[in-house]
Amino acid sequence: MKTDDLKKIAAQAALTYIEPKLNLESIVGVGTGSTTNHFIDALGTIRHKFDAAVSSSAASTARLEDLGVHVIDLNAAPRVLVYVDGADEVEPGKAALKGGGGALTREKIVVAASDEFVCIVDDSKYVDRLGSFPLPVEVIPMARSFVARRLVELGGDPVYRDGLITDNGNVILDVHGLNIDDPDALESKISNIAGVVTNGIFAANRVNTLIVASAEGVSIR
Repeated sequence: MKTDDLKKIAAQAALTYIEPKLNLESIVGVGTGSTTNHFIDALGTIRHKFDAAVSSSAASTARLEDLGVHVIDLNAAPRVLVYVDGADEVEPGKAALKGGGGALTREKIVVAASDEFVCIVDDSKYVDRLGSFPLPVEVIPMARSFVARRLVELGGDPVYRDGLITDNGNVILDVHGLNIDDPDALESKISNIAGVVTNGIFAANRVNTLIVASAEGVSIR
């Protein structure tokens, strides 16, 4: 089965999972990326069953609005019932590595503001330990070289993601070679480097519900 087919299956399973929770006052948080795009397409089919969506990126906002979904600013949302997004990696403790699409800061904000984080992945993203996928770190542009040196001191090999400016006007360093044995500690340590906006480890706000699609079917953990 093709990877994109598994992404669609995971996205549809997420819709099936959240639909009974929705009412006409519900606000749904929506992430960014290829798997999430399939969820957005599915969500558009039940847009009459909830109030609005909060989006983590300009790209997701445009896709939602094209489907007739009402999108509001997070500041206008008194409560976000559930946040649905993909991940680049998720480990058994439900810490995730995200940000391959460059939207990690807004994703992390909406996750923190939501009652439940539902993560949807194909089985290739379910790993024993985070770190095979390069860790994205969003950085204020003037601090790029300084932050890169600090990341080298932590054992990483940071690479500037040339040509990408985030929705917040910042840049991304993709850090290769990290052994993320303690996601909570490393998330905090990197975020405390001056000039770092945030990093792609989601451990402080872990996944609550993990939906994994494989050739054998869908598991909800």
